[in-house]
Amino acid sequence: MAEKVEIGKISHFFDKISVCVIELTADLKVGDKISIEGHDNVLEQEVTSMEIDRKPVESAGSGESIGMKTDKPVKRGDIVFKIVG
Repeated sequence: MAEKVEIGKISHFFDKISVCVIELTADLKVGDKISIEGHDNVLEQEVTSMEIDRKPVESAGSGESIGMKTDKPVKRGDIVFKIVG
């Protein structure tokens, strides 16, 4: 059974381009599966790409802010979990 580990929070969402900004509290890398959970939504997706300061990166760690495209809209304050196992 998969386990969820909290790894950050959504600080901004750009709805026109469907990109969110995640303030990370743990490591995240391309290929990880995540769940973004909010007041009225749950979005599970694989991290296919992410950016720091508009430059593509393969991984990021605690304290960094990343931009990532989402499959559906998310909201500021939504919690981001990494799905492990």
